[in-house]
Amino acid sequence: MIYVIASSEVKPECRAKFIETARKNLPNVHAEKGCIMYQLCTDFESGFAAQQKAGENTLFFIECWESIDCLKAHLATPHMKKFVEDVKDLRVSSSLKVLTEA
Repeated sequence: MIYVIASSEVKPECRAKFIETARKNLPNVHAEKGCIMYQLCTDFESGFAAQQKAGENTLFFIECWESIDCLKAHLATPHMKKFVEDVKDLRVSSSLKVLTEA
C-alpha cells in the first residue's frame, strides 16, 4: 500500500473556497480504482506536547492507495487536473509525502 500526506497552505481569505472545492472533488476520488482512503483534514488540538501545530490555513489530504500505479493514475485524472487548476491561486504552498510500510 501507498500512503500520502499532501499539504496545502492556503491564503487566509481563500480557506473556505479551497475546502468547498476539495469537498466537491472527494466523490470523484473515492470512485477511483485503488483508492482506499482520501480525506481532507485540518489541525486538531490534541493537547499533546509533541504535536507540531500546522495552523488553521494548512489543510491536508490523508490518502491510502493500493499501489503506486493507482496513485499515478489518480494524479493524471481529468478531475485532479481540474482541481489543481481550480486551487492554484488559493494556495501559498503545497507539499507531498509519499510513504509505504516499513
